[in-house]
Amino acid sequence: MQPTADFDAGRLARSLLRRSRQGALATLMAGSGDPYCSLVNVASHPDGSPILLISRLAVHTRNLFGDARVSLMLDERAEGDPLEGARIMLAGRAEQAAGPDLEIVRRRYLNAHPSAEAFVDFADFSFFRIQPSGTHLVAGFGRIVDLKPERFLTDVSDAAALLEAEQGAIDHMNADHRDATNLYATKLLGADAADWRCTGCDPDGIDLQAGGNTLRLDFPERVTGPGELRKMLVRLAEEARAKP
Repeated sequence: MQPTADFDAGRLARSLLRRSRQGALATLMAGSGDPYCSLVNVASHPDGSPILLISRLAVHTRNLFGDARVSLMLDERAEGDPLEGARIMLAGRAEQAAGPDLEIVRRRYLNAHPSAEAFVDFADFSFFRIQPSGTHLVAGFGRIVDLKPERFLTDVSDAAALLEAEQGAIDHMNADHRDATNLYATKLLGADAADWRCTGCDPDGIDLQAGGNTLRLDFPERVTGPGELRKMLVRLAEEARAKP
């Protein structure tokens, strides 16, 4: 069964990666190779690849040091029958974050999970980033497709200036423009009024969160620098204010 013509599989996969905060992580047991599945908190790298903060005391972390191959199941957590909602099974390798990428991974995860500040610096905890090899998307009848990474990851090769300015932009929006953030959520995305805040931005869009609820607002065009981002956020705010 081929997906219907109006179905944008890549966009939905990207949205799930950006919005998901929990998932089921499958690893291979050290020694036996038996499958082992556990619940983990997740965040997303600017390119959309999943980020984990896990303890070396956990079985799944010990498994990763023996075999880095993993799969990660993410779903919409929709009300009603969970099998009627969209979900993806992402396959890849979990690599411990290091070097310049560690700073990006850390701040992105803590923006999504601020409560992790309480234990992020414990000696047994480390950040891992899953480098995807592909994903299997299920989104209903006629909407089942396998995707290569280039179909659902965001190209950040030309966005160094944006990534450098990302945290400052997030802090500025949350401190001084919370009204605009709430307009994005309610007027452009149809969400209920809440204390929405920005948790991340990348060339393709911004991530919003209020409590356990998450949203993804895609940009109509890519942005790769702070000046372009500022103009885009102003443009979206004006569009939101113009809506009845």
